[in-house]
Amino acid sequence: MKGFRGGSRQVKILCLPARYIIMTKNKHIHFVGIKGVGMTPLAIIAKEAGFTVSGCDIEEEFITDEALRKAGINPLIGFSKEHIKSVDLVITTGAHGGFDNEEVKSAREQGIQIMTQGQAVGVFMKGDLFGKKFEGISVAGSHGKTTTTAIIATILREGGLDPSYVVGTGMVASLGSAGHFGRGKYFVAEADEYMTEPKYDKTVKFLWQHPKILVITNIEFDHPDVYESIDSMQDAYLKFANQLPNDGVLIASKDDPQVKKLLKEYQGRVITFGYSPQNDFILKKVSISDLKTFFWVATKDGTSLGEFVLNVPGEHNGLNALASIVAALECGLDIAKIKKALIAFSGSKRRFEYIGKLQSGGLIFDDYAHHPTEIQKTLLAFRQSFPKKKIVCIFQPHTYSRTKALFEEFVRSFGLCDTLILTDIYPSLREKPDQSVSSEKMALSIERFHKEVLFLPRLLDVVEYINQKQYKEDTLLVTMGAGDVYKIASSLLWRSLL
Repeated sequence: MKGFRGGSRQVKILCLPARYIIMTKNKHIHFVGIKGVGMTPLAIIAKEAGFTVSGCDIEEEFITDEALRKAGINPLIGFSKEHIKSVDLVITTGAHGGFDNEEVKSAREQGIQIMTQGQAVGVFMKGDLFGKKFEGISVAGSHGKTTTTAIIATILREGGLDPSYVVGTGMVASLGSAGHFGRGKYFVAEADEYMTEPKYDKTVKFLWQHPKILVITNIEFDHPDVYESIDSMQDAYLKFANQLPNDGVLIASKDDPQVKKLLKEYQGRVITFGYSPQNDFILKKVSISDLKTFFWVATKDGTSLGEFVLNVPGEHNGLNALASIVAALECGLDIAKIKKALIAFSGSKRRFEYIGKLQSGGLIFDDYAHHPTEIQKTLLAFRQSFPKKKIVCIFQPHTYSRTKALFEEFVRSFGLCDTLILTDIYPSLREKPDQSVSSEKMALSIERFHKEVLFLPRLLDVVEYINQKQYKEDTLLVTMGAGDVYKIASSLLWRSLL
């Protein structure tokens, strides 16, 4: 048994190596917090692999509901020790109480094997649970990891390699659900830089993964409740890279200042990508048209790989695609197959997602951007894609700690929208409210740089305001943030209650 210390008491969690888990496919896996974007793909993989799957969560609507329904998984509502009768393995998250959740406590008392979501991704990637071996492909980074993971999985799938994959979202148009148990040898997984269990195990989640190919898109300061500084984040990423085997490869961008520092310390094999000619693979001639990104790729020695087309807009997505192309080449796919496969990718849920049109004519999009850099890049993509439209950005800050630590960066991030509407901060269950920071204070600060800023605390307030404004065809609205701000769009289109 492995101990996790919380406060002055020791909590014992049964964490046996994966090889000790009985691997017969009629075994029952139960997911506590199954609607989480990291949990739903794992549940779908387990079911496709032949395990009995159950799970529970709160009643609130999640972006994963559709994927679970399509997989034939019906979450139980609420948490009760009655849910884990005849269960062989419990997988839990840091949310909903983590190891203090009553179902997890009951499992511990009964001697049932327990894993966190982060541990489970590592175990699934290894393959022992399924009686097979995978070669892991992990995608880490402060921004772009969900999109890059989805693009890699799409290319490998379209290329006939049938990978398994875990993508941290609800649905991916080119893949269907965000999780799949494939027959091929590759297991593609998003690698989360947050901690395993906030109270008892602060191990960075991605350190449970041991891939053969590691993609790092970028490194930028985030999660101030976990990391003291950008240096501590970089240390975690370097530790992850050092877990690669001798025949592994790190795919990373020399254009990113923090990644460049990491590469000076990393001793293994590296392939670099980016705009600058110092990279091994170079992005060139990027253009945005008709919600598509067109770009050319060349190698460091001057060889041209030709033009590529991505069916989502944004220069940042061009970089995500380039990282994916390099990973696909490492998997043995040729350029012609990669070009054809890349066209199949058309985005994922909550990433530049088109929701619909208001009765008055305005277009509604939704995006997960919740960090200042992501906001700026996303708004640039909207501006490039819709140069003649007015952009109304409805932003919901996510967590008190992030909003406070990056307050000034947030204040300067909305210059490319015409109107900004701020809602109350979406609180995380993992932190306490902080009265020293608020969306209202942010709105007052942004007014120094922006001509039209509104603070509307509740989502329902935003719905009522937009219904009154009756935005026409010349306006685009985008809901933005990592909380439940996406519900505004459905309320506007279907008049449902929040």
